[in-house]
Amino acid sequence: MSRIFHKLLNTTYHFRSNKFMPISIIVRNMATVKRFYRKTNILLSGDKFEIVLDQRKLKTPKGRIFEVNSKPLALAVAAEWDAQKEIIDRGSMHLTSLCNTVLDNPNNYTKIDLVNHIVNCLEMDTILFYSSEVDELYQLQVEKWEPIVCWFCKHYNVDIARTQSIEAPTVSMETKAALTRHLLSHNFSSIYGLVYAVDGLKSVILTLATTARVINISEAVNLSRLEEEYQISHWGNVEWHHEYSKHDLQARLSAAMLFVYLNSHSATSRPKNDTPDVS
Repeated sequence: MSRIFHKLLNTTYHFRSNKFMPISIIVRNMATVKRFYRKTNILLSGDKFEIVLDQRKLKTPKGRIFEVNSKPLALAVAAEWDAQKEIIDRGSMHLTSLCNTVLDNPNNYTKIDLVNHIVNCLEMDTILFYSSEVDELYQLQVEKWEPIVCWFCKHYNVDIARTQSIEAPTVSMETKAALTRHLLSHNFSSIYGLVYAVDGLKSVILTLATTARVINISEAVNLSRLEEEYQISHWGNVEWHHEYSKHDLQARLSAAMLFVYLNSHSATSRPKNDTPDVS
């Protein structure tokens, strides 16, 4: 995996610092912000949609006007802000964070940078690493993972090895080229949504299977956590931590998939002076 993207793993975009930071640090250092607005709207401006908090236009961490091309996406972001209670929980506002990162692009990544990152992540894909020690777990992985890996190979007309060792499986140049061609067909915003999903699931294959609706959000999360769930079923767990981690991943993946979809599809009419109230 390239060094330039190593920091994307277990990181997210920090509103206040305009940079990627480890999630654990952000959670510790995130300042408490009280809700400062009563009403949330969207506003049509030219061919884009902006978010309005009372009479203030929402801005990105770098001070740019927050604007998106998709009306449904603008409504979804506005709903995130409208759902905040007395204290604004920025960590739960995944769509807002994704939009901010695309708009500000704090590290000046190009489309091919993001595509190369996803392609390189394939070598460390969670569902290519099978257990070599526990036969029961290995059989479970074969049962649950193998159909998705086979779908991936057939859909993209590639061949990819699985492994039972700690060494990463070899991914051929042909496979990387095929995957690169597919990813480049997406726009920049959609690709960043895919990066966000890959980061959460630690799996390119599960991300693309979810995007293609071969599996749903819950199935993708369960498959990515298969070994952890197996260990928990045998040794128990810290219940609150397990449930929080699982639900947080589901929320992140749901936001990523919605972000990809709404940046890839446009079926919105845009009448003049269309300023719906979503409060």
